[in-house]
Amino acid sequence: MAYNFHSVNLSKWHIAFIIGTPLAIGLGTYVVRRMCAPGGESKGEEKKRSKGKIDKQATSIDGTAPDKELELKQKSAELGEKLSPVKEANSYKNEGNNCYRNGKYDEAITFYDKAIDKCPPENGTDMAIFYQNRAASYEKLQKWSKVKEDCTSSLAYNHRYAKAYFRRARAHEATKDMLECLNDVTATCILEMFQNNQSIIYADRVLKETGRTDAEKHMLNRVPVVPSTSFIRTYLQSFVADPLQTINLPPSTEADTPARGFLRAHSAFRKEKFEDIIPACTEEIESSESESQYKVEALLLRGTVHLLCGTYTESKLDFDAIIGNVDADDTIRAYAYMKRASLYMQVNKRDEALADFDAAEKLKPDSPDVYHQRAQILLLLDSINPALEQFEKAVRLAPNHAIAYVQKCYTKYRLALMTNNQQGLESVVRQLEQAIDQFPKCVECYSMLAQVMADQQNFDQAQQYYDKAMKLAPTNAALFVHQAVMTLQWRGDVESAVDTLNKAIELDPRCEQAYETLGTVEVQRANLKRAVELFEQAIRYSKSFEEVVHAYSLRNAAIAQINVTKNLGIDMNAISAMSQMCGTGM
Repeated sequence: MAYNFHSVNLSKWHIAFIIGTPLAIGLGTYVVRRMCAPGGESKGEEKKRSKGKIDKQATSIDGTAPDKELELKQKSAELGEKLSPVKEANSYKNEGNNCYRNGKYDEAITFYDKAIDKCPPENGTDMAIFYQNRAASYEKLQKWSKVKEDCTSSLAYNHRYAKAYFRRARAHEATKDMLECLNDVTATCILEMFQNNQSIIYADRVLKETGRTDAEKHMLNRVPVVPSTSFIRTYLQSFVADPLQTINLPPSTEADTPARGFLRAHSAFRKEKFEDIIPACTEEIESSESESQYKVEALLLRGTVHLLCGTYTESKLDFDAIIGNVDADDTIRAYAYMKRASLYMQVNKRDEALADFDAAEKLKPDSPDVYHQRAQILLLLDSINPALEQFEKAVRLAPNHAIAYVQKCYTKYRLALMTNNQQGLESVVRQLEQAIDQFPKCVECYSMLAQVMADQQNFDQAQQYYDKAMKLAPTNAALFVHQAVMTLQWRGDVESAVDTLNKAIELDPRCEQAYETLGTVEVQRANLKRAVELFEQAIRYSKSFEEVVHAYSLRNAAIAQINVTKNLGIDMNAISAMSQMCGTGM
């Protein structure tokens, strides 16, 4: 079987085949359409083709070619013909255009002034052009307030003038007025029906900046949320030998005496009553030395739960206490380093994360978890070859750990796609099939092979593997999210995908992937207010800083589209339909 090298590259492990990093401003008419269109140009190819254009392409001035206009003016002068006010105004405009092209921006402004003064106000189209062109000269002189004023005047004469919105957006960015910038670039994209890559790429950059700003504020005031049991279970399964899961505790000596402290916390941990863990661990930690036998273990468990809940300050304090305790067991200290590394990644401190893995390796060089957890971080950083090297070390040390093996296969898959390695792709599929034989009860084996098959557009086979995965884990919401996205790619069946995503939310009301993906679909369906609600739920349940940035970017895109369509009196359903027709060549 020949495999497709132009497939949509899988991104993060935990959202392997969802959306990646879409050009969020065009979600309604761009991203989902691509999810529904197999065989399209990959996002990576498009970004590579378009990279750098936004900084090199300035918004141009408008008007007819100056040579022709000047020639007509000269002929009229020779014949003694008096120009009408409109013709005279356009003559001044073309003189201004000529100065602009020659870098004489002050002179250009003088001519545009004359054009504006001479032109009758009822000639709205001409007036809009004159103001927009004068704004272009002010932009070259970096007089941003003048740029904004002239673009606003231009739009007063032609409120659907995309070029004026785009130029004003750039002026807003220059003065750090990013929400106004976002609204204007959104107006540009909508008026262009999301067909101009230059505008879309610019919008994507603005969205990321606004999303990052909002995410920084959010992280300072974040309300902790205990994740779903399914999410915590998946996290714990990613470890080979976490001491929290392998520790042997003595049974209670008195049947009528309830467990206290760490014993109570660990009992809640085993029973997946995660809300009870932190207070029980705190009881152990705050006990006297004579009463506290498991203080270090309690710190590790409490820090882990804080990490999963997103209470990073408290989590770091617990891990720091272990790491700073030179009398603590080396294994527990090594896992404190590993989990603090995950914490650092969650708050976007990559160098600190990698340094903690190095420290963990020095303490426990024979621990497969050091290499497995570090490999996942490297994979998120798109360091594919180093990640593969780490996964291979983990698998050598723990050959029976299914998740490490599956993630190693996935990394090989990404490498084969990057290098157009046909034999590599075929080998990965065989290895995943062998993984199913070796680990027949491992949901991740079926799920990953399903995602690879869907990525290769072998949708029938992918569905078979999803069906098997769902039989093993019928309450795993992530599987439903993956299947919903495949449904969009495969059949373009939006209603079925929405039903599947709602099922995922029903199974796990804290599944941020489901909210985010459903919000994306609702943007495509022009249900923008509903999309905003869904993205805000995704923000609430997102765990890492980058996830929060992404969710805020999506939310901000939807809000901007609401603002712009309302101001312009545009029906977003019509824009979406027209854009999709353009995108399919109709």
